[in-house]
Amino acid sequence: MEIKELIQKLMKSEALADVQEVIEKLFSDLGKVNKESINENEKTQIEESIVNLWNWTVARKAGPVISDLQKVKLRHVACRMMLACEVNDPPEEMTRRQILVIAYCVNFILQTLEKLYAQLTKRSMSETDIHTHKADVEKDVFKVLSYQAESAVAQGGFQKAVTCVQRCKDILMRLPKEACYLSLLCYNFGVETYEMKKYEQSSFWLSQSYEIGKMDMKYSTGKEMQAKVLRLLATVYLEWDYQQYQDKALRAVMMANEVMELVTCSVTELLHHKFSLDIYLDTAKLLLEHEREAIGFDFLKSVAQLFGDSPDVGKVILLHIKLLLQKMKDPPAKKMIEDILAGHNKGKQLPSETLNHLHLVLWDKAAKNYEAKSYSEALQWYNYSLSFYSSGQVDYQNLAKLHRNMAACYLHLKEHDKAQKAIKEAENYDPNSIFTQFYVYKIAVLEHNTQKALDAFVTMEKSAADRTHHKDMLLTDGSMTANLISLAAQFALENDQPSVAIEVLGYLSLHLQDCQQAFTALKCLIRLVLSKAAVKSEEEIDMENLLRYLTAAYQRLDRIFREENETLEMRVNEAQWFRKIAWNLAVQCEHCPRIMREFFVMSFKIECFMKYLEKMKFSQLCPSDKAILLAQRTCLLMAAAVDLDIARKSLLPADQQIQLLTQALEHIQSCREIWKFLKQTGEFPKDPTETILLLYEFEARAKLNDPTVASLLDQVWELSQLDIKTLETMASLAMEPPAHYPSVCKKALKMVLTLLRQHEAIDIVTFSKCLHSLVHLSLPTGMIEADACILEEAWGYFEDALSILGSTVYQADYPEVEILWLMTRAWNTGIYQYCAGRYREAEQWCGLGMRFLAYLGPLKSNYENQMIGLYGEVLDKLDKAKGLPPNEE
Repeated sequence: MEIKELIQKLMKSEALADVQEVIEKLFSDLGKVNKESINENEKTQIEESIVNLWNWTVARKAGPVISDLQKVKLRHVACRMMLACEVNDPPEEMTRRQILVIAYCVNFILQTLEKLYAQLTKRSMSETDIHTHKADVEKDVFKVLSYQAESAVAQGGFQKAVTCVQRCKDILMRLPKEACYLSLLCYNFGVETYEMKKYEQSSFWLSQSYEIGKMDMKYSTGKEMQAKVLRLLATVYLEWDYQQYQDKALRAVMMANEVMELVTCSVTELLHHKFSLDIYLDTAKLLLEHEREAIGFDFLKSVAQLFGDSPDVGKVILLHIKLLLQKMKDPPAKKMIEDILAGHNKGKQLPSETLNHLHLVLWDKAAKNYEAKSYSEALQWYNYSLSFYSSGQVDYQNLAKLHRNMAACYLHLKEHDKAQKAIKEAENYDPNSIFTQFYVYKIAVLEHNTQKALDAFVTMEKSAADRTHHKDMLLTDGSMTANLISLAAQFALENDQPSVAIEVLGYLSLHLQDCQQAFTALKCLIRLVLSKAAVKSEEEIDMENLLRYLTAAYQRLDRIFREENETLEMRVNEAQWFRKIAWNLAVQCEHCPRIMREFFVMSFKIECFMKYLEKMKFSQLCPSDKAILLAQRTCLLMAAAVDLDIARKSLLPADQQIQLLTQALEHIQSCREIWKFLKQTGEFPKDPTETILLLYEFEARAKLNDPTVASLLDQVWELSQLDIKTLETMASLAMEPPAHYPSVCKKALKMVLTLLRQHEAIDIVTFSKCLHSLVHLSLPTGMIEADACILEEAWGYFEDALSILGSTVYQADYPEVEILWLMTRAWNTGIYQYCAGRYREAEQWCGLGMRFLAYLGPLKSNYENQMIGLYGEVLDKLDKAKGLPPNEE
């Protein structure tokens, strides 16, 4: 073993540095040592090493000098190791060595206490302080001296023990309460030395016990104990030397009789008078209260005989049992109970009232054993109670309780079959009791029977809600129910039943009155759901229930912020935790926009609590006002975005779509108010919030057919970061069903053209797309008669395109497909006019199309001949219409 090797290394080391290193290693490794870590076969060898270490430390004079602290550490190591090497049946030599080591430690403590007292006395100025310090130190000195006395007696050091006890007696003048302890200690010394036939020492210790016991009657061991000491002293004298000490023995006996005689005579006299039973019972209680156990129990036996033919004898027997149990005399108490039970089974039954009291006594004794984790013993007392119930007796609730208590004991003893049998009996008597179902639930959890556990819990819920089931329990305030169901949740978690725990915690989160406990339940619930989903995809997370739990948390937060019963720090911490959870869940909820929106809104609402705290001017415990507002802004932006996305993508009825768009507008308006305030707190040069809000509002109002849409477009010029993309998006939104605002769309596109022209270099691709859209919106298709002003407007867009194409800078960048499209639209418009007999207009539009033909690249040859031929026909028709001869080629 490493400790043994270190001890050997220490004794061989010559250099101080090596010695110090080994000492520290020994001391630090001590924490790894216990009885289990040492092999039984090694203990004798290790003990020899420990003794060598002790002797080396005590006799250390030559070689490297070690400090007092290092000596203390080595002695501590020796002491701990000596105790770790203890065996079940140690040889005498080993026991003596252990006593020697431990006694040294006690001596060291005593010396240290005396030093402490000297230091305190030196430091104190007043006499009162000195007395106070002395009293405090003397309490510890008294304990140490008594330990030293025990150690000395164990080692056979009689004179050392006498000296220690004498010093303790001196201290008794200032610590009179310790007289009883010291008297009993001397009595024990007297018994030990008597058993070793050291009569002289035994007589001394017993005499000391008697003398100390009568020093202060207030703190005496009692007359019965004093008599016991004297009787043993008489026995010691007689066995020591009958001839020499018979007088002393006789005197001791007489003194013992004098102590007890008065009480015994008085009690005997009482039995010769016809007093009421209560007087006799009170007398018995008084005797036991004053430590007259032998007299008291004998007196009760006599009283039972006196009232043997009376129905009241049961009260005497009951008191006798109670007093025996109070004095921890379980065997005679059990004997009395078994005697009563035998008579009970033979028809000699106690009166019902007395029997009911006996049941209470038995249950109380069983409960104390249960609390002490003596479950087998508790079962014995419960079985006594069960045996007193006759087969025809009807006491359903108590029988149910009794079987539940027994089931609890069996569960602790891991006897699940017996526990199940006991709880089935409880169900026979009181199936709807929440306590009965609690044990059904526990057994089901242990069996990993999830469905049975959930069924039992549902019954528990019903029982808690039904006030008619509350006759046998204190459930009116809900605290008992809450505690029981909290235990149910904890039990499921401890036994790896998360599905059951989730169900139980869900109930708790809704019904707990204490908000802090409710928050704990909700946090546990959320963590459980998320942990269950850890091995699954995000789509399988139970978002609906998570939203329900967060809603419950929000309602609790609303309560604590309104009532202000909780500390500010607690409210902040809880709000922050649930806010972060709501945000994180929203981010994970892309597959379900509706739930995502609810999570974002929830996060915003909880942030509002934080804003409330800011108004209370407790900023030292809250995040900054700006951070809260930024978080609120983001939540509202995301919520509005989700509302619009759902309305955009879902095939919803019109009324639901209107509701979503209206809700989005509410979020936008709230967000805009926050943004206005935020802008007052600082500059946000690159923040797109204002643009996004305008776009969101534009889309919502357009789809709601709101006439204010056009005015929103005017606000674009007020944006600090106006860009073409924003206008393009608004143009698209103006025509996205169910919105239909062609005039607003054209206005947005014209604004795009204006911005493009303001740039040093025009984005030709964007320019061409914008013209394309304007032409498409302005120019009707097919054989439709167009208003002249509409054609004129469209003509202007074609001319804009030709002006760009006429520039050598941009000509090559203009997309050929757009040129072809413009040419085709102009040409077709001319053809429609031609078919309608409007030859002049036809000539103009066909001519316009021919102008675009010149800018076509490789595609020009595909259209040129056909267009020229058709254009000639148009011109012929136009000449004929004017009454002129046709032109010759």
